Amino acid sequence: MGALIDGESRPRLESWLAGATGATRVSVADEGTLGGGAISLNLAVTLDIDGGPQAGRHACVLRAQPGAGAAASGMKASISKAQEFAVLRAAFGAGVAAPEPIAACGDPAVLGADFYIMRRAEGVGAGHKVVKADQPQRGLARELGRQLGRLHKAGPDTPGLESLPVPAVSPALDCVHAYRDWLGDLALRDAVLAWGLRWLEIHAPPPGELALCHRDYRTGNYLVKDGGLTAILDWEFAGFSDPMEDLGWFCARSWRFGRHDREAGGLAGREDLYAGYEETSGRRVDPQAVAYWETAAYMRWAAIAVLQGRRHTSGEEPSLELALTGRMLPEIELDLLRHIHSLGLTASSPAAADAEPSGDADEERVA
Repeated sequence: MGALIDGESRPRLESWLAGATGATRVSVADEGTLGGGAISLNLAVTLDIDGGPQAGRHACVLRAQPGAGAAASGMKASISKAQEFAVLRAAFGAGVAAPEPIAACGDPAVLGADFYIMRRAEGVGAGHKVVKADQPQRGLARELGRQLGRLHKAGPDTPGLESLPVPAVSPALDCVHAYRDWLGDLALRDAVLAWGLRWLEIHAPPPGELALCHRDYRTGNYLVKDGGLTAILDWEFAGFSDPMEDLGWFCARSWRFGRHDREAGGLAGREDLYAGYEETSGRRVDPQAVAYWETAAYMRWAAIAVLQGRRHTSGEEPSLELALTGRMLPEIELDLLRHIHSLGLTASSPAAADAEPSGDADEERVA
């Protein structure tokens, strides 16, 4: 994707923004591409708004629809920018620490791609920096649990979210079908992936209550300043699912950035995350369901790594970051095998799904 804001497109963007914000005039300063986000294009922009309810200077982020490389890779899990904006608006309205949404545009004549603009937040997002504190960050883990609990109060009947699809079969089996589709023939040729998919099918929990899930809720996708949470980012995978999916993804070993003794995102113990979640969600955490969704997290991350690698190897989007992500597959597969082994379940014994996972499972497999 080339530069979105240039001498030709800037007047169109400014004119559209004036209408969208009720201003008499808007000027846009493009401050360059922001890091992070392997799917969407993130531009730092400053809006100077004259007149209307939002008059003033605003530091913002413009998030644009994925480019052709992402689409060609088969990355079908990301929602449209209009849907993402609706999710962001619902989350922000529910008191979640999501960036404030400003306006969304689905007219390709403006910038050539669907986009929306949200307020910019301050803080550190790099996972390896967030987890480096000497002591467990129990307060931050608990707050992240509270935020997730607030988000999960939204569901398919929440106004403004009508365009989001609901699972066709069940959240678990829909995910298995998606992973198999993303992986293509590798799902048959790679023994670990084939076994993992079969395990998920056998142990899939029955359909239950659906909640609005972030579906990429993890260390690396939120900002921290002075030890406190400032914003939750990257809502492009949001959708309706089993609420335990977000907890399993957050606790997966892949997102601890080396702090494997702190199972909740490299910050603290799971008990802190779970306690915060139960404070605001109105539901109890089901550790057995979280264990299932952590298994799914490794399978999903493996499938995404394959897709990201293909974006590079296809030649359509050469990128060192995408290439390195594709080479992470063996490490992710090892984490998958270790996790399933820690649960004591096999891919051929559905009765074993009633087994209670050990709270010390990760400690045992790290040793």
